[in-house]
Amino acid sequence: MQLPYEVFIGLRYLRAKRRNRTISFNTLISITGVTIGVAALIATLGIMTGFKEDIQAKILGTNSHVLITTKTGENIKDYEAVTDKVATVPGVSAATPFVFKQVLLTTPTGSHGVVLRGIDIAREATVTEIARNLKAGALEDLNRLTPANPDLAQKRGENPQPPLPLPGIIIGRELSLRLGAFLGDRINVVSPVGPISALGMIPKVRGFRVAGIFESGMFEYDSSLAYVSIQQAQEFFNMGHVVTGIEVKVTDIFAADEIAHRIDQVLGFPYWARDWMKLNKNLFSALKLEKFMMFVLLVLVVLVAAFNIVSTLAMIVVEKHREIAILKAMGATGKAVMRVFMLNGLVIGLAGTAIGIPLGYAICWAIQTWFTLPGDVYLLSRIPVNIKFFDVALVGVSAVAITFLATIYPCLEAARLEPAEALRYE
Repeated sequence: MQLPYEVFIGLRYLRAKRRNRTISFNTLISITGVTIGVAALIATLGIMTGFKEDIQAKILGTNSHVLITTKTGENIKDYEAVTDKVATVPGVSAATPFVFKQVLLTTPTGSHGVVLRGIDIAREATVTEIARNLKAGALEDLNRLTPANPDLAQKRGENPQPPLPLPGIIIGRELSLRLGAFLGDRINVVSPVGPISALGMIPKVRGFRVAGIFESGMFEYDSSLAYVSIQQAQEFFNMGHVVTGIEVKVTDIFAADEIAHRIDQVLGFPYWARDWMKLNKNLFSALKLEKFMMFVLLVLVVLVAAFNIVSTLAMIVVEKHREIAILKAMGATGKAVMRVFMLNGLVIGLAGTAIGIPLGYAICWAIQTWFTLPGDVYLLSRIPVNIKFFDVALVGVSAVAITFLATIYPCLEAARLEPAEALRYE
């Protein structure tokens, strides 16, 4: 098949004559600039997407997909009936009640304010990943009333507690280190709301035994979250047979907003269903904005390569002005001349993009394979990377579009060249 003469001439102009290697070298520099820009964009977007999804997985591993509370701030009384009703909503895979209160945990070596969650041991594992995050102990140990470990306390130089039956409590790894409380140790849970005496309200204190230690990978959760059984929480806070809310797991996390709307329609007032994206809106909005800004900033690398393309094509126009004049004198139109130089820019952009995409994948593979992080500092041994096809397509289209736009000015200059003026002194 015979190629149009514009294609033949355009590809020829990308190569330099033996006596002058400047143009071919500039072409190579332009392709290299586009390649680096595309590779940097793909690697950066892949890493940021990986971190976003890693944070998302950790948040959803500790929290439910949809949270049901009341708009009035009151507790839910008939929670068993509400839980069964929610479980029938299309898209809901599991639901469980919970109690949510702020307390103070104290040990002989420290104290720390935390959020105490009362959970249904039988159903919690179907909604969250707390059972998988446990590094020691089990959820079933929360209901076991066992005495504190006096031998362990004495070994650590503490006064051994009397062997009173204590319910279990599960705490985070960071909280365990901060309080100096480990598996089998006693922890006192202090609630600011207690019985009222002549001197005012007296804080309520109750001892618990550390029945498990979890590690979610999120410092905020590992340092300020503790679990007890829902029965112990109701008894400790004098709540009776009520709960704070209901946790819901859905079949499609990205349809959680729509499912939460269905739950609102089924339950009606005063119930309020919120999906995980609304509950963590600020965090994910910040991550999305950061990813967009990184894309914009790294596009500047491609723009720098585009300026190289402009200078390269401008040099070609100056170098080939006699040939361009001869082409126009032989009948070539201005549009045909423009197509010649636009083809040059497109070839540079396509070549840089074609090399940059696999290079970006190679960089991500190298980062995941060879680059390690100290797990005790970052709670990650490898940098998470997830390259989305949409991101790759967006980068490729953007790079080709920028390089194409860079050809407009040199193409117009070549099309405006008058044959008589160019050949006057030849």
